[in-house]
Amino acid sequence: MHLAVIWKAVSNRSSMCSLRYNTKLVSKITPAVQKPFLMQQRNLHPIIMGTYTNESNIIRLASFINQLKNISTTPYSRNVVDLNVLCKSDMEVRGYVSKVVKVPALAESIKEGTLAKWNKKVGDFVQQDEEVATIETDKIDAPVNSPYSGTILELYANEEESVGVDQDLYKIELGEAPAKAEELETTKEETKKEEPKEKMEESKKEEPKEQKEPKQESKKETTSSKPDSKPTTTSPSSKSEGTTPSRPSKSEDSLYGDREREERHVKMNRMRLRIAERLKESQNSAASLTTFNEIDMSNIMDLRNTYKELILQKHGIKLGFMSAFVKASVFALQEIPVVNASIEGPDGGDTIVYRDYVDMSVAVATPKGLVTPVVRNAHLLSFIEVEKAIADLGKKARDGKITIEDMAGGTFTISNGGVYGSLFGTPIINMPQSAILGMHVTKERPIAVNGQVTVRPMMYVALTYDHRLIDGREAVTFLKTIKEQIEDPRRLLLSI
Repeated sequence: MHLAVIWKAVSNRSSMCSLRYNTKLVSKITPAVQKPFLMQQRNLHPIIMGTYTNESNIIRLASFINQLKNISTTPYSRNVVDLNVLCKSDMEVRGYVSKVVKVPALAESIKEGTLAKWNKKVGDFVQQDEEVATIETDKIDAPVNSPYSGTILELYANEEESVGVDQDLYKIELGEAPAKAEELETTKEETKKEEPKEKMEESKKEEPKEQKEPKQESKKETTSSKPDSKPTTTSPSSKSEGTTPSRPSKSEDSLYGDREREERHVKMNRMRLRIAERLKESQNSAASLTTFNEIDMSNIMDLRNTYKELILQKHGIKLGFMSAFVKASVFALQEIPVVNASIEGPDGGDTIVYRDYVDMSVAVATPKGLVTPVVRNAHLLSFIEVEKAIADLGKKARDGKITIEDMAGGTFTISNGGVYGSLFGTPIINMPQSAILGMHVTKERPIAVNGQVTVRPMMYVALTYDHRLIDGREAVTFLKTIKEQIEDPRRLLLSI
């Protein structure tokens, strides 16, 4: 009766996805001898308990059932051991459901990406939410986490191939991690292999040292016999045969002809392509103009040197110049709101959007290109909070963990090329914004102060702005306001 129910479910293709053993069949069997027999059939393997979606597994299961039909199923069956043998034979079938994982939604405006790397291969076991692959987009590197725990059966895409959202990515067989029994067996085998080695080493140590002494004597004899040997003379012909004429070096042959000159053609990644596209868009759309000024960094450097150790001990963050320039820019943007505005609308824009908040974009260099994560509500943050936000965003960007949400928006951008030693430069506007502030390296230069020539740490700053929206008066006033705030940090506290 029990085998008939199983065979009926297997032979019926409509029920192959829901083949499960009915425990009520065992409880209805009255003979006490047959009950353990049926219970063992129930626990044979996940063959009976599992759910099947693979057609090859169904065929193997059917052949297994055919063998079971040939076994006597009387209440006094003697074939309980034979069933265990069958379970360990080639008739074993995995009883887990296989799922096809698709490419997840990358971002609101991103429909495809490049499969940058497979972190797992076929046959590897993955936990739920474990990273399986990395997809590179024109903005971020999006990780693909496994929605299930199981073993990877098949990969549907290769590295460096383009994949779209909802495209089949890989196939996974659901299930738990492999049993620890296999690990125990491997450890036992290793210990068994190590035991003979240890015995052999001990036997070698117990051997008398007398065997080594004759060897040493023979070595002495051979060494003493070497000086007595007469030197052999070689004929000129043998010398000419053994030595080859020296060839001139490649540098002696010609200056460029024989030297290796190679070229490598590397396809640009999506982020680099997108950056190039946006930079050209900025140059083609905005009427860019740049104004410059210089800032005496003496007072802000004294403030930083005075309190940087206390801030590090209390807040665990290093005090830099970025927080001061962010706060100075926030004050200047509130004083001159047109710099914080942008042009929007069709055909190049026909509407000016003014904002009473400041979302500060900070340019961060990464191995794949320049990104601009955003410090939200910078007008509400303190110096320490700004430094912490910039440090966190910079670390995420360098580690490749930056998200679309971290870079979305932004009303004004600060780019600090001074960390790389840039003395002077003209930054490019980060569209659709209207202006960008460029910081540069601080250098000691002689300047005139109260009619006297003194050496001060000076920094050049540049403001590139969209002349369609911002006039020269507003741009120069904005940059001058930043200069006054940095040269006298007390203004930032007094808001003057």
